Amino acid sequence: MSRLCRNPADRQTLTTFLYTHYFFASTTAHITAMMAAFLTVGLSLGAPAMPFVLIMAATSSIMMTLTHYATGTSPVIFGSGYLTLGEWWKAGFVMSVVNLAIWVVVGGLWWKLLGHY
Repeated sequence: MSRLCRNPADRQTLTTFLYTHYFFASTTAHITAMMAAFLTVGLSLGAPAMPFVLIMAATSSIMMTLTHYATGTSPVIFGSGYLTLGEWWKAGFVMSVVNLAIWVVVGGLWWKLLGHY
């Protein structure tokens, strides 16, 4: 796997960035407030620049499934009444773990195959 996946500090930075979205009312607010700081921390800790930046960007799209207020369409979908709040948050968490695992593992292998790291 990539150097990124071997460094616990990089993994912690990525997961902290992802799950702090629970404290923000929108994806735009979260990215605006936190992305530059987390990129700086990750790169300062020695994360390989290109993979780290790309995974941080990908993590920004995973956040949109976490909560019923994450994006502009989420309240509309939540308001349909098909899911309870708890079900939404559980499903969002499970999907975030699955998506992150797929993107890091499969994406990391793909980048390795392409020679990006």
